[in-house]
Amino acid sequence: MSDFTVILQQVERGDAQAANCLLPLVYEELRRLAAHKMAGERPGQTLQATALVHEAWLRLGGDHQVEWRNRAHFFAAAAEAMRRILIDNARRKNAWRHGGEAERVDFDLDNLELAAGMDNEQLLALHEALDALAAHDGAKAELVKLRFFAGLTLAEAARALELSEPTAKRYWAYARAWLYREITK
Repeated sequence: MSDFTVILQQVERGDAQAANCLLPLVYEELRRLAAHKMAGERPGQTLQATALVHEAWLRLGGDHQVEWRNRAHFFAAAAEAMRRILIDNARRKNAWRHGGEAERVDFDLDNLELAAGMDNEQLLALHEALDALAAHDGAKAELVKLRFFAGLTLAEAARALELSEPTAKRYWAYARAWLYREITK
């Protein structure tokens, strides 16, 4: 059992000292993921890794954390929070007063990396396609969120979702093909 899971169990039992240990443990891992994600961002980006982590932490409940079942539950929620932050940021930048009405642009899902390197139109197109994938197959959508928005490797995402690596590879191949088809319609 990981330190993270042990601390979560202690927090659930009401141990205030454990709650104080949770933030530094989670913050460092989220900060690492966000820094990795933001490293590919184009120059002049106003959203920084630290801001992304802070906003995600606040959206996850800040100092009043909900009951996390385990590490996978927490990081799935963190990936979703980071995804929503990036989507909100892209929408804000594409608003009418910021030169909205941009045309939809296709992109290459074979080289799917982190969302930070995408322009706003591509990110919004992926967001719409990912919502459709989640309605079709939630497990595969969760894998994409962890890989694409939280920056986890395939092996890390498989562990977080409690999948075998071969299953995660099949899910990943399917999700990439499905998203590509959805985006290029």
